[in-house]
Amino acid sequence: MPHSIVMPALSAGMEEATIARWLKGVGDTVVVGEVIAEIETDKATMEMEAEQAGTIGRIVAGDGVTVAVNAPIAMLLLEGESAESLGEPVQGSVPVAPAEPAEAAPSLQGVAREDHAPRRSFSSPLARRLAREKGISLESVVGSGPGGRIVRLDIEAAVSARTQTSVSAPSAAAVAAPAPAPAPVAAPAPTAGPAPARHVSPADQPYTEKPLTNLRKVIARRLTEAKTTIPHFYLEVDCQIDALLELREMLNAQGNGQYKLSVNDFVIKAAALALRQVPEANATWTSDAILQYENVDISVAVATDGGLITPIVRQADQKGLSSISSEVKALAARAREGQLKPAEFQGGSFSISNLGMYGVRAFSAIINPPQSCILAVGAAESRPVVRDGVCVPATIMSCTLSVDHRAVDGAVGAQYMAAFKALVEQPLRLML
Repeated sequence: MPHSIVMPALSAGMEEATIARWLKGVGDTVVVGEVIAEIETDKATMEMEAEQAGTIGRIVAGDGVTVAVNAPIAMLLLEGESAESLGEPVQGSVPVAPAEPAEAAPSLQGVAREDHAPRRSFSSPLARRLAREKGISLESVVGSGPGGRIVRLDIEAAVSARTQTSVSAPSAAAVAAPAPAPAPVAAPAPTAGPAPARHVSPADQPYTEKPLTNLRKVIARRLTEAKTTIPHFYLEVDCQIDALLELREMLNAQGNGQYKLSVNDFVIKAAALALRQVPEANATWTSDAILQYENVDISVAVATDGGLITPIVRQADQKGLSSISSEVKALAARAREGQLKPAEFQGGSFSISNLGMYGVRAFSAIINPPQSCILAVGAAESRPVVRDGVCVPATIMSCTLSVDHRAVDGAVGAQYMAAFKALVEQPLRLML
């Protein structure tokens, strides 16, 4: 009996995912553990491996199709079975032509797979999806991202250029064609030319429709859940970071280019050590008990083309500043490429969101459930402070802790912020 290949649950809480690309076609044989498709989840694009050996007999859901978890996406013919045993195609099946012979179209074990790798690494998942939806060939697009990577803006520019070409082409043809003798009619009223296509809302406001990605849907659901079910309260402290900036400059100068520490690296380390000092803040709420975590795993918010994702620095309290710095850079790069593994973004006991690089002075972040705390970090700026009765300038960084009052009391949150502030203002303690 043919084996049904279903959409796997590749991450906790995953309800659906999109088939980014089939790497096997109808008629291709597969072995256990072989990668047969790329699956785009709400967090990343991951490879799907075959759990059963056989021959692909039918593709039920093709490239770009979003499928619920455990729904069939293909049918696999087992040894000795023929296509006749598949029966009639189920509703929604996507017919896919059988793969060409090896000499006409090499399999992914050869040239095709080698050629696919650079295309994949030089375009973001969102850019690849938009290209498929708009019928844009990635080979014709010049990337403007780091290292020539093709990003969303490049695809949108290609779509715009194609639209302008299609609009201007009839005008050129009209100019080239012989013009008939004009009829004796009144001259038409002046016109500005064809108006660009647009959508208009009931209030006559133009807008552009952007289809929701899986990531955007999950973000919306989780944020709504967080703000409607978690009783937030907020604690803000101003940290004087002049000593931290001096230590950072000294360490970077001594690094000989091997590392480049950021203020955020110090913040991560301080946040982690403060959780060791106030472990009651390293907790989460459940209906039966408050779970106090043994490890300090810091989730760091990273902005990507598709939305916000929070890769995790595991046991950050036990790592040095240079290790944290290199790990965060690597995680952020994989997050933007959509290449994070589930273990790199699932879990975490505490989150940090830093908007200081955008000049935001202070803000309050929404808790990342099931965690109980998220630290919002603002920009470092020069402000007047009073020392020994004298007003002097100092570099101040405002930090706001959003807290789940069910799991963490106000006094515990205050103790945590006091511990964090002391570590940031006395950065040599981070080296102990």
